[in-house]
Amino acid sequence: MARDTTDLTPIDSVDDLTLYMKGGEKPKAQFRIGTEHEKFGFYADTLGPVPYEGERGIRRLLEGMQALSGWEAITDDGRIIGLAGASGQGAISLEPGGQFELSGAPLETIHQTCRESNAHLSDVRKVAKDLGIEFLGMGSSPTWTLAETPIMPKSRYDIMRNYMPKVGTRGLDMMFRTCTIQVNLDFADEADMRRKMQIGMKLQPVATALFANSPFTEGKPNGLVSWRSDVWRDVDNQRSGLLPFVFEPGFTYRHYVEWALDVPMYFVMRDGVYHDATDITFRQFLDGGFKGRVADATPNFGDWTNHLSTLFPDVRLKRFIEMRGADGGPWRRICALPALWVGLLYDEAAMAEAEALCADWTFEEVSALREAVPTTGFATEFRDASVLELSRAVVAIARKGLKARARMNEEGNDESHFLAPLEEVVARGTTSAEELVRLYETQWDRSMAKVFAHLVY
Repeated sequence: MARDTTDLTPIDSVDDLTLYMKGGEKPKAQFRIGTEHEKFGFYADTLGPVPYEGERGIRRLLEGMQALSGWEAITDDGRIIGLAGASGQGAISLEPGGQFELSGAPLETIHQTCRESNAHLSDVRKVAKDLGIEFLGMGSSPTWTLAETPIMPKSRYDIMRNYMPKVGTRGLDMMFRTCTIQVNLDFADEADMRRKMQIGMKLQPVATALFANSPFTEGKPNGLVSWRSDVWRDVDNQRSGLLPFVFEPGFTYRHYVEWALDVPMYFVMRDGVYHDATDITFRQFLDGGFKGRVADATPNFGDWTNHLSTLFPDVRLKRFIEMRGADGGPWRRICALPALWVGLLYDEAAMAEAEALCADWTFEEVSALREAVPTTGFATEFRDASVLELSRAVVAIARKGLKARARMNEEGNDESHFLAPLEEVVARGTTSAEELVRLYETQWDRSMAKVFAHLVY
């Protein structure tokens, strides 16, 4: 997230929070696609991570990107930590370990998304080249230890770094050593939100297998296809993973709000200063639990928006829906991830078919699937099928949905060709992670330098 929100409008009741979520509703003609992708910066000469400070550091990279783009600098305690484009242009931000993120603009088509990502990567390469920096598309950093990974100077991350070890065993790995690709999608009304959240929750493990791309840790194979997803099994289970109430037929905005109210906060921001609030829930905050700790302890909608951004379920609800189950990957995957979910959820017939595929999947079954996929990938068994078979079916439905959308580019091509990377992995029958390990063990003579060279943007 590039910038935490400031909205001083006071919250009068829990009903206000439910209405806030409802405020995301849009007519279908106004549905948009927002794609986010993270990548690891590294020094081309050493393959080492890039610190914030220094003549060749992340700060210099951000300053160069600002000069090139003209975007506004986002600062924290006087240090540049991101860039914001003009309204509707997106933003650049830093993850805790220096992962460089583009939060894309809300766009109408995957064609626009792919152009946006390619333009961003081109700009990043222009600035990074003189600094000797390149970028890696993977779900986890393949060689660096946690101790070797730099720490970015963002106040909210200081709070998270102190809190994470208290609530799980893998929170620091998540913060500092993982990357993802996400897509943000719109909903028309509460029923549409419910369907998309339920399909998204149930099929997220399938997406994890399709995008599995993190088989190395600290310079050697880790035995997993998605180390990143395995990390998420024990980050902070109060605020992450699957949400059982989403599986219920009557799931509503209010159910999500009630859950969010009882998750501990990370911070309260006042006048640009972050105050640790990890000892109270948002419900306690509403009940006066922060009084006496800041001059103005009245909860406002900026506080609520920021709190929602600190919740990490596999599918996250704000005023839009975020799909969060994929590893980071090469540039073609940046376009394939939104293509998959837009194909499944933005065409009514495709959404109905996806819904029918997983209609009777239970919370317990999906939980077991989520636990197994990081290790066994496509080979994971589910009922009488494998995840590979499910993946083929899901990608085929997405292709139908994109063809039915019929959003053409200048050459007359629809969006379905962006699914090609996923169609390749299901045709091969092995995940990208397994293919990386195969190349590493055979053609690359166990060289991590060749892994970097293969996945550099």
